[in-house]
Amino acid sequence: MNRLIKAEFRRLLATRMWWGALLVGGLLGGGLIGMLTLAGPENFNPPMPGLHTEQGVRTVLGFLGYTALVPAAIGTLAVTSEYRHRTINFTFLFAPRRWQVLVAKIVTHGAAGVCYGLVLTTTAALAFFGSAAARDVTLGMPTADIIELLARTGLAMAAYTVLGIGMGALIRNQVAALAVVIGYLYAGETLLMMIPGIRHLYPWLPGGAAAALTDFTAISDALAQQMSTDPVHLLSPVGGLLVLLAYTALAATAAVLSPMRRDVT
Repeated sequence: MNRLIKAEFRRLLATRMWWGALLVGGLLGGGLIGMLTLAGPENFNPPMPGLHTEQGVRTVLGFLGYTALVPAAIGTLAVTSEYRHRTINFTFLFAPRRWQVLVAKIVTHGAAGVCYGLVLTTTAALAFFGSAAARDVTLGMPTADIIELLARTGLAMAAYTVLGIGMGALIRNQVAALAVVIGYLYAGETLLMMIPGIRHLYPWLPGGAAAALTDFTAISDALAQQMSTDPVHLLSPVGGLLVLLAYTALAATAAVLSPMRRDVT
């Protein structure tokens, strides 16, 4: 198992994909949060509470959650690329116990997802505090609470990486898997929040759990205001973490069990 994990790390570091992902994470974290902080949530359309309030701080930092499609897509590519380029045949010949191969991928890319989350949140923190200082704004949350919130966001990014690996192992076709993962994260759950009856399932879905973990309610509140309905009540941060970890465990289990009996050709 250790040899397989080392081999996966060597393969990962030999490609440009993850280095590019880390660059994208830095640009998204620093660029997105920097622009939102400089603009100020009070100038959004519709206007939101300013950074001098706790809600304003949570709103700005919560937009990091919409970058989760990046680690999810990378996790998907980690598996589907092997099927697309037929390298999975040689991988399974070298390691006939397929479950070990998938466990090695989960460990390796899960660690890479942690690195992505660390880069994303670190650059976001630098941009956020720097932009707030440039505007001479007194933030509505203590620094320690802001760092904790960013750490929770980084944890969600790592979880989405493993979710992507699970989807890639189940679907295998690269285009189809990316379409499902990105489409679901980008629009699927938002559309579900617009459907009466079904919208109350949102807190128990991956996006709703991540929103609870990161205390981000701006989107659900805005939809509720436009539709003249009550906002969807999210779980507590601890509840959101537990639900997200449950989805991560299911994805990891699916990734390990799915290739066991399936033809790889």
